[in-house]
Amino acid sequence: MTQGPKAAHAPDRVVDAQVNLASLLAIPRSFVEHQAANVHHRLDAYGVGARLSRVRNQVFSLYEDDDADRLVAEMDEAGVDQAFLIAPDYSQVADCALTQPELAALHDRVNRRHPGRFHLFWGVDPRGGQDGLDLFERCVTEYGFAGMKLYPPCGYSPSDPRLYPYFERCAHYGIPVLTHTGPGWGPLDFTFGSPLLVDRAARDFPGVDFILGHGGVTHVDEAAYLCAHRPNVHLDISQFHSVLSADGWQSHVNRLFRAGISHKILFGTCWPSFRLSESLGGLVKEFSRGAPAVAGLREADRKMIMSGNSLRLLGRKPVEQWGGRR
Repeated sequence: MTQGPKAAHAPDRVVDAQVNLASLLAIPRSFVEHQAANVHHRLDAYGVGARLSRVRNQVFSLYEDDDADRLVAEMDEAGVDQAFLIAPDYSQVADCALTQPELAALHDRVNRRHPGRFHLFWGVDPRGGQDGLDLFERCVTEYGFAGMKLYPPCGYSPSDPRLYPYFERCAHYGIPVLTHTGPGWGPLDFTFGSPLLVDRAARDFPGVDFILGHGGVTHVDEAAYLCAHRPNVHLDISQFHSVLSADGWQSHVNRLFRAGISHKILFGTCWPSFRLSESLGGLVKEFSRGAPAVAGLREADRKMIMSGNSLRLLGRKPVEQWGGRR
């Protein structure tokens, strides 16, 4: 239904390794309430006399893109060819507008509405039982989802043994696992955000590729350490522009890019979480050839980060035998 980005805006191929459907059908209302409270708190700290009700209305206005038309229009303008569209499972910690099967069907409709633009990552929770496992199987075999999404701050380790049946299916189908690292939102447990919690699963399932979401932003030393020593561990840099660094995020990611693991790093933005302060096109432009964020980087490495690494992970061959442990 939509056209790809204009060539004049996209001299390089760009794959965004983490975007979300900005819809209250996909994201719990309590998540957005917390985001609005954080925005208001920051404005108040700087002496900006914005009323909470006004800030709340502005933030909630960002979550009206039920069919992803606005998201795809922004991708077109920014020159983003494709994106990993993730659907986290918040069902164990928040009231959600849709059931998990309804949420899966919604993302499938979005994917069919915008053919060729998204690779869907279905969120699972180890407490979902057999129903959760069956739904994941359906998402892969019927809807064609391309990966699995974990959100450990909801209250579990990414190496929880209850996830192993899911990892076995990921190995069987040759699809990657994208797991959130770092802090989350509201009352969630940040202690589950450590990248090192992925290590056990990565060792037990060498045939499954694990992507540390936001691994280039928080717990960076741990994430880079795992990427350097585990062949099947990778990281994305989504939320890079919010990194806590005294010399700015450009210098931060540039050091990471030149640390010898550029073949393990995926460009990502976590768009559209930052529509109030950024534009997707502006963020992508920061990684164009010669920009400070990629200064000193070989062109081959820059292209791997911007698209090649993401596409390579999507093209893995499944293991021959059922299961990932060898």
